[in-house]
Amino acid sequence: MSISENLKQIKEELDAHNCLLVAVSKTKPATAIQEAYEAGHRDFGENKVQEMTAKYEELPKDIRWHMIGHLQRNKVKYLAPYVHLIHGVDSPRLLREIDKQAAKAARVIKVLLQIHIAREESKFGFDEQELLELLDSEEMADLKNIQVCGLMGMATNTEKEATIREEFAGLRALFEKVKASYDLPNVQMEELSMGMSGDYTIALAEGSTMVRIGSAIFGARDYH
Repeated sequence: MSISENLKQIKEELDAHNCLLVAVSKTKPATAIQEAYEAGHRDFGENKVQEMTAKYEELPKDIRWHMIGHLQRNKVKYLAPYVHLIHGVDSPRLLREIDKQAAKAARVIKVLLQIHIAREESKFGFDEQELLELLDSEEMADLKNIQVCGLMGMATNTEKEATIREEFAGLRALFEKVKASYDLPNVQMEELSMGMSGDYTIALAEGSTMVRIGSAIFGARDYH
């Protein structure tokens, strides 16, 4: 099937859940993104700042670029002028840097706070206590150029569906708790980003509002 046919099929499934599709275009050429764009898609996810910026320069300017990879603080300045949403904010220091660079670019940048829900140590993110301490801090109130619009988490890479479901359900519960407990000008809990190509159907069942799917749209990745 073509990219446009793959997109149509996946979007039909997601629309029933009112869930946004971020098409993961990392390692894919601009021509593949253009094909998806011409099929009406606008949200694309990249995990390397340099690659995303090159594609931003080349492709239509109404594309919404999502930074989905682990973001280093020294790279924030390059994407601050144009990024739509930064998915993996995993430390107060990174949040401060995004706020600083957003101010320089005269923008308010939307972010998701990454929560560590997986059993693997290699995954990044806040635990519940760290998240609540951040939201309660005076420093958080001073950040005027970021908008926390939700939480993001990546499940353990496992075949055990029960484990994945439990992790997603836990993140959903934390999301609801924060949504009910905090009324801050720069925190608006709207998005719960969980689910990728291998586990998005479980994520949908557990209340995800945003999934990140790449190979099911663009085909297998070429890392050479």
